[in-house]
Order: sequence, then structure tokens, then C-alpha cells
Amino acid sequence: MSEFDDWSVDPYIVALTAAGFLIALVAWLPLALKRLPLSLPIVCIVLGVAVFLIPQVTLRPLPLLYPEFSERFTEFVVIIALMGAGLKLDRPFSWQRWAVTWRLLIVTMPLTIFSIAILSAWIIGLPWIAALLLGASLAPTDPVLAADVQVGPPKSGEEDEVRFGLTSEAGLNDGLAFPFVNLAIALGLSAATGKPWMLDWILHSVLWEIGAGVAGGWLVGRAFGWLTFQVPAKTKLARTEDGLTALAATFVSYGLTELIQCYGFLAVFVTALTLRHAHRDHDFHQEMHDVTEQVERLAMMVLLLLFGGALVNGLLEPLDWTDIGLAIAILLVVRPLTGCVGLIGSHAVWSERLTLAFFGIRGVGSLYYLAYGLNHMEVEGAERLWAIVGLVVLFSILLHGLTVTPIMDRFDRRRISEGKGSCRPCNDADTRPR
Repeated sequence: MSEFDDWSVDPYIVALTAAGFLIALVAWLPLALKRLPLSLPIVCIVLGVAVFLIPQVTLRPLPLLYPEFSERFTEFVVIIALMGAGLKLDRPFSWQRWAVTWRLLIVTMPLTIFSIAILSAWIIGLPWIAALLLGASLAPTDPVLAADVQVGPPKSGEEDEVRFGLTSEAGLNDGLAFPFVNLAIALGLSAATGKPWMLDWILHSVLWEIGAGVAGGWLVGRAFGWLTFQVPAKTKLARTEDGLTALAATFVSYGLTELIQCYGFLAVFVTALTLRHAHRDHDFHQEMHDVTEQVERLAMMVLLLLFGGALVNGLLEPLDWTDIGLAIAILLVVRPLTGCVGLIGSHAVWSERLTLAFFGIRGVGSLYYLAYGLNHMEVEGAERLWAIVGLVVLFSILLHGLTVTPIMDRFDRRRISEGKGSCRPCNDADTRPR
């Protein structure tokens, strides 16, 4: 009998091989797609659809079947993205220099939440608590999938108002979205138990969790900034040239602040800003950013492969035509209008305002908020909520992924013609001083 007669496939070897191909794609695809009107997330979803259409693949990666994993994995991807976003912002923090950020957070974000909630209750008949949870989940600009409209790596060049605004908004909007997710949870628990909710929500979910998140992130950033750049030369972390320091700061910041029950997402971004401020021009920031970017890209690809698998396994089945109309309205009406309202009176020209308003990309953060909310309260029609959020994320990836290259190229050409320069002069060559 031949030794191949009892041949069988070892799942471990298959998984190892698949991981090798995935890592190769992580390294190669961004270069291959650089000048094409396609984004990496679109390709990842298509690959996920193809993989999960194979009859031998029996896994059904639907979020309701794996609620804890859905929450934790999306959480992991977001915190890595937030550290990378904070490290690559060259603009020093100040109230005046970050004016576009405050407009998008203080005006656009609440308007978006309440607009989505009202439309969800009015058009598709969701209960108000579920509508609020949906609005809070779909309001934030995503820090993971918005790489093509964010600033470049640290010290890569000028930060125009559009890329800076979208990057800083994506980093900080969690501090405003999460209180409304918690508001939906508080209202749901109050409806079930009759307990009062307002005072606890204001004191804990708003004042404590935001305040402690900012303070905790700043303290951790200061500590890592001192260890990285300020201790005696032979022992400071910057001499290691090991970008894993950024991952350490991410996990310590998120872990410690979550232990005291405050917003870890907000803390991680503040930690990144504080760490960058500790020595703004040091080359080590590039090393830290490169590591976070690689880990983020790999985790994002895995997540989007699973998302593609969820699509072909019935994630969108609960939808009806009104849900589809709502998803389109969120992307093409609600965000653009609320974005323009928030930017009224800003110094940005109209082309910048329209670009900022249009590229309110929805993605992994929305998946996390919904998973978190559903894991902390009972909501009738959870399958429909997942279907709506999944559709908005899918539409956003397709719409923004197909338009980002031509729109941003045109935007950069206009900047050059107006004498403002290109915002990414260092893309094709490494000009960092050593």
C-alpha cells in the first residue's frame, strides 16, 4: 500500500501556510494597489468572500455566534490603530491648531449620532434605545480603515488640513462616541430594572471615564517618553531601535486605564500624542510607527477576511429596502451634512470642508461599539442591527475605497497649483536623517 493512501490534511499545516500567504499579501498589496482606484480593505473582503465560498470551509464567522471574540478582536485592532495614528501626527497639540478637530468632535459627532438615531427610529422603526446604540456605533470616523486619507508616517512631510483633521478626529472621537454607547446601555438597563440612570451616567460614563482616560493616557505617555528618550543614554529605550516599544505603550495604557474603568481608546491615543511630544523629531518614532502599522495591517486583513466570510454566511440577510436606504443616507447625506455644519466658520476652504465631510469612513470601530453594546444589554433584533452596521461598513469600504485615490490625487494637485506643496513628499524615498 502506498504511503499516500492514508494521506490527510493537517489543519495546523494548512493554517500555517495560509498565514504565510496572508503575511506576504500584507507586505505586497499596498505597493501593488498604490496607484489603482482600489483599497486594501476591498481586496481583503473579496479574498474573504472567495475563501468562505469554498465548500470545505465550514466556519461561519457571524458576530452573533462569537460575541466575545467579535468584541475583543475588533477592540485589539482599534487600539493598535490609535497608537499608530497618534504617533504619526506632526502637528503639536493646542486648542487653536486643532480647531478643525474640535469642530468635528463637538458639533459633527453629536449631530451624527442623533440624526442616525432619529432616522433609525422614524424610517425603520427601531426602538429608541436600539436606535441610539446604532447612532453611537455608526458616528465615529474609523481609525483603522482610513489610512488612505490620513497623514503619512512621522516627519514624512506637510500635514494638510484634510488629512490632519481626519486622523485626529479618528483618534479622539472614541471619547465622545463611547458615552453615547454607554447611554444606550444605561437606558436599556433602566428600562429593565427601573433604576435611575442619569446621575451615574453623567458622573461615571462622561466625567470620570473621559477625564481619567485623558489623565491616564497622559501619565503613561509621560512615563514611556521618559523611559524612551530621557533616561541615561545607555539605557533609554530609543537606543534599542525596537519599535515594539509602541506595542508595550499601547497595551500598558489600555490595560491600566481599563482597570480603573475609563475609556482605554481615548487613553491610548493620548499616550501616543504624549509619547510623540516627548521628543518630536527623534527618528525612533518612525520605528515605532512602522511596527504598529505592520501589526495593524495584519490584524485588519484577518478581520476583513472574516468580515467577507460573514457576508457570504448571511450577515446581511435580515435587511429590507428601508435598511438599505438608511445605510445609503448615513454615508451620503448624514455625515456630509453634519460635517459641513461642523466646519461652518472654519479656516478651511470649501474643497477641504467637502473632503473632510465626505470621508467619514465607517469601519472596525463601528463593529466594536455594536459588539460591546450588545454584549452588555439585551436588544431585540440584534441580527438586524448587525446587518445594518455590516452594510454601512461594506458600503463605506466600497464607496471611499474606490474614490479615495482620484479625489485625494486631485486634492493634492490643487494644493501644488496653489503653492501649498504636496503633503506626502517622502512616499517614494526615505529621507529621514540618521
